[in-house]
Amino acid sequence: MPPSLNLPFVLSVAGAFLKSSVVAIIYVWPFVRAMPRHDALRLLAAFHAFRFLGMNFMVAGFVSSELSAEFAGEVAWGDLIAATLALVSMAALSWRWSIAVPTVWIFNVWGTLDLLNAYYMGVTKIQNPGLFGAGIYIPALYVPLLLVSHVLVFLILLRPGSDRQTA
Repeated sequence: MPPSLNLPFVLSVAGAFLKSSVVAIIYVWPFVRAMPRHDALRLLAAFHAFRFLGMNFMVAGFVSSELSAEFAGEVAWGDLIAATLALVSMAALSWRWSIAVPTVWIFNVWGTLDLLNAYYMGVTKIQNPGLFGAGIYIPALYVPLLLVSHVLVFLILLRPGSDRQTA
């Protein structure tokens, strides 16, 4: 096991992924699967509108002053862009714009890649998750929830015949 691997943190993240997946499979997926496509996508996008929380990685005192400014900035701005794309997706879906579904695709691909990049950067550049300070809950709890919801969005977007379910 690499010396920089923080086993309690890794187990916390793994546990959050497991629990998020179980809750999504048992409770969320049956609910959103039965909804009209635009409504289900709008509901899931709404959850991502709160991704502005990643901006806290640039707040002095919220994270350690030793946390890489490059990491903090990339996480923060990536999340803000994802939150903005989620809001635009919600508007496009609400108003039934012709670009609604392509907008959701852009939001979902960006949001997923942004979160995976943040995890990759965290694993390769941040040796001590304690540097996240109060922000430790973001990668340990919030990111697993977000990634699982991105999977649900992909499932809805890729579901056969979902174009007919827009009422």
